[in-house]
Amino acid sequence: MTVCRGCCCGQAEKNPRTGHAAQLARLHAALPPGGRLRQSDCLDVCERSNVVVIGPSAAGRAAGARPIWLGQVNDQDAIEDVTAWITGGGPGIAPAPLMLGHHEFTPSRRNRARVEGGR
Repeated sequence: MTVCRGCCCGQAEKNPRTGHAAQLARLHAALPPGGRLRQSDCLDVCERSNVVVIGPSAAGRAAGARPIWLGQVNDQDAIEDVTAWITGGGPGIAPAPLMLGHHEFTPSRRNRARVEGGR
């Protein structure tokens, strides 16, 4: 999982009612064994802050899943949906909670390559 913490994401000035440190702690706690939480510099989608990219597990990739980009992950309900999805297996394994569909977006190819390694 990659969490943007660049110029806008994770900044109290942009999203003052979001508990940014608590978000990171909750996301980290939900990771399966061997899962990784990376904090990224700006992913250049500031209009969608806070941005979280959920990468599939090895089993999810084998099932054809790709990383899912979520924007405006600012409230506790969105974080709970993300953590429930991760706990359930994530992309390719478990269906995403319905409300996360409102947060999902497709980034530019350049931004996607920055996080997903050019795939």
